[in-house]
Amino acid sequence: MNQKKKGSLSAFLNNDNTVGYIFAAPFIIGFCFLTLVPMALSLYYSFCNYKIGGDAVWIGLDNFLNLFKDKTFGNSLLVTIQYVIIGVPLKLIFALFIAMLLTKPTKLQGVYRAVYYIPSLIGGSVAVALVWKQLFGSRGPIVSMIKSMGATGFNFFGSTTWAFIPLVLCNAWQFGSSMLIFASGLKQIPKDYYEAAEIDGAGAVKRFFKITLPCLSPMILFNLLMQLISGFMTFTQAQIITQGGPNHATEYVSLFIFTEGFSYGHMGYACAASWILLLIMVVVTGVIFKTSNQWVFYEADD
Repeated sequence: MNQKKKGSLSAFLNNDNTVGYIFAAPFIIGFCFLTLVPMALSLYYSFCNYKIGGDAVWIGLDNFLNLFKDKTFGNSLLVTIQYVIIGVPLKLIFALFIAMLLTKPTKLQGVYRAVYYIPSLIGGSVAVALVWKQLFGSRGPIVSMIKSMGATGFNFFGSTTWAFIPLVLCNAWQFGSSMLIFASGLKQIPKDYYEAAEIDGAGAVKRFFKITLPCLSPMILFNLLMQLISGFMTFTQAQIITQGGPNHATEYVSLFIFTEGFSYGHMGYACAASWILLLIMVVVTGVIFKTSNQWVFYEADD
C-alpha cells in the first residue's frame, strides 16, 4: 500500500502540469489575493456608504448617481481625457522618433539606448516629480527663460490653461519602454522593402508612411494600449507637482479617487469612481481593438 502511495505521489510530482502549477502558484495566489479579492471588495463598497474603519451600509446606486451630479468628478474626467489625448500621441511620436535615430548603426548604439531608457526607470518616482516641479516652478529655469522673452508674470502652476503642460512633458519624457519596442520593430522590417521602394522612386517620406508605419502598426497598437491605460491611471505627477490645482485643473480621476477615499474618507464613493474609470478604459480599449483590423498590418495577412 505504501509503495502504491509513493508511486502515485511520485507520478503526481513528475507530471508536467503539476510542475507548471507549482511554479505558477506564487503568481496565482498573488493575483487572487492582491487583485481579484480587492476588486470584488471595491465593487461591493461602490454600492455602500463606507468609510475606512466603519461599517459598510448598502445604498445601491446612490454613489454612481451622485458621481454623475458631481461637477468635480466631471471636471476630473474631462482633464484626464485631455491629458490622454495630448500626452499619449506626443509620447509615442517622440518614442518613434528616438527609436528611428537609435536604430541607425553606430558604435555606441547600445550606450545610446541605455541612456535614453533611463527616464523610464526613474521617471515615475517622487524624486523626479519634485525635480520637475522645480524646473517648471515660478522661480525655475524654464519660467525664467520664458520671462526673459517678455512674458512677465507667467506661471505654469498658477494657470488653469498651462498647468497640465509640465505633466504632459514629464509623461512624454518617460518614453524608454515604448522606444525599445519601436526599435525592435524597426529592426524586423526587411530591408528589401526599402530597396524596392527606392528603385520605384519613393522618397523618404513616402517610404515612412507606406512601409515603416504599416510594418510597425502591431507595435503601435501595443504601445497605444499600454500608454492609454497608463495615461488614464496617472497619479504621481499630479499629486506631487500640482496637487490637482489650480482650481482642479490637473485633478485627474486617479487623484480624485485618492482624495475622496483617503483624504475625505469616502471610500465607497471613491470605489464607485474607480469602477467608472475602469468602464471607460474598457470601452476605449474595446473600440481600439474593434477598429484595429482597419489599420494594423500583419505580414501573415493575405
